[in-house]
Amino acid sequence: MSPLAKLLKWGTFAFEAFLALPVIGGIFVVANGWVPLGIAFILHAVAIVVLLKDRGPVVGNVIGVVTSIVGFIPVVGWIMHGITAIVLLVEGVSASRRTPRY
Repeated sequence: MSPLAKLLKWGTFAFEAFLALPVIGGIFVVANGWVPLGIAFILHAVAIVVLLKDRGPVVGNVIGVVTSIVGFIPVVGWIMHGITAIVLLVEGVSASRRTPRY
């Protein structure tokens, strides 16, 4: 993966992991008028485009797009952010060990 793809993969993981914190993530989203969900949506969409170009794993970012859309529902959003963070973590670790397919 290119450095930009790795940055987007790990950056979206960190953002999702922060939003998955039970009280802190929810307060952050509500206090900022749900704008962080829009930012997460844009970050995941950009990551998908870059990862498709680099032939990287995109499943975590696709789940992140869905999470950004349904994230305004309190408990569902919290669970989805947690699931997305775990999937992005697994993809980030496994992609860094993988050799490129050309």
